Amino acid sequence: MSIVATASVSDFFEEVVDDAMKARRVSASEATTSYVVALLADLAKPGSPIERTLDRPLTLLLDEALHTIELADRFEKLRTLGDGVLYSSGFFADHFEARGVDPNYIIGIGRTAYESAGSLLRSSAKTNDDGPPDIFLELATGFGSFVEVIAEVANATVARGVATSRGLLKLYERWLKTRSDRLADALSSHGFVAPRGSGRVLS
Repeated sequence: MSIVATASVSDFFEEVVDDAMKARRVSASEATTSYVVALLADLAKPGSPIERTLDRPLTLLLDEALHTIELADRFEKLRTLGDGVLYSSGFFADHFEARGVDPNYIIGIGRTAYESAGSLLRSSAKTNDDGPPDIFLELATGFGSFVEVIAEVANATVARGVATSRGLLKLYERWLKTRSDRLADALSSHGFVAPRGSGRVLS
């Protein structure tokens, strides 16, 4: 199945996120899972502000967000940064690796952004034990695991999108970097036998 063949982009990502969470043995609340699905669906559309996350140093973006005076703007900057780091770390880990950036440093940026965004929400609303789940706290606490989920989604997206020789080459190049079993299966379906190996694990 491809993204085009699904009833909607959200339906596609709902399926692949569910599969990815099972594959990575990551559990999350329904609200947080829905947030991740919505994030990926939004990023499938052009023009998202998250696309600009890699354009400037992440440390600078975090500092600017933390020192934004207007609370609503601060929250939006922190949330967007957290979203951008989560997405970029899963889909474009090689972008950071090529620049010699420690993956755990990137995770720290994303975790801090989400923690700070959640803190703003908690301080501006009455909370109780029966209130809605704290999505940003959950994303912050398990940031490394959610990066692995997004990486698995990226693998699934690449594996399902092979329709040309160029797509097959992209699939093979991603397999070389991740050694993902999902990508190995996709290569095998096209006549290539790829040895099995565990992908990268982030803490």
